[in-house]
Amino acid sequence: MTKRNYVSPARASAAAETRARVIAAGARLLRKDAGIANFSLDVVAKAAGVTRLTVYNQFGSRGGLLEAVFDHIAREGGLFELAEVMTTADPRAALDRVVAIFCRFWSHDPAIGGLNQAIATDPEFGDSLRGRNERRRELLAALLPRIVGKQAAKGAVQDAVDLIFVLTSYPTFASLSRQRSVDEVCRLLQKTCRDAVDAVVEPKK
Repeated sequence: MTKRNYVSPARASAAAETRARVIAAGARLLRKDAGIANFSLDVVAKAAGVTRLTVYNQFGSRGGLLEAVFDHIAREGGLFELAEVMTTADPRAALDRVVAIFCRFWSHDPAIGGLNQAIATDPEFGDSLRGRNERRRELLAALLPRIVGKQAAKGAVQDAVDLIFVLTSYPTFASLSRQRSVDEVCRLLQKTCRDAVDAVVEPKK
């Protein structure tokens, strides 16, 4: 007779609570000065009040823990709304919302600026963050063809995707927000992104 594995609801709940505590501790650590430099399974485990083995069993590696913490930060910042936005019937309205969501995300947590700057100093961290940024490009690559239809060459659409990818990046937001409110930056970027799309739909003669 095959023995069935059984995990009690209480044990599953305790494991989920421990996982959440570790992720929260990792997020707090990243928000500190030089947080990424000190980000390790040992340090996060100590901050969460658990053993290193517990963290390893939950996440497998430093990279796995980083991904979980990034998901936590993304959820807190509203990025998970993007899945719903992509089902919006009007793709132009969806593009406006994408811009607004990223403006809100870049502005909601003061740690984000430091995390973006840390890309150059931590290869594993940089690879993870760059991979997440590329998801934004993939999202735009799926959205823009819905706006332009068959009215533009593939190369022109890719150019627009790459341009809007830059426009919706953290460095662009940070540069524009030095003398503007978040709402002002959002409106400016929405207009500029629309102009980029319109340039593809109605190329200059």
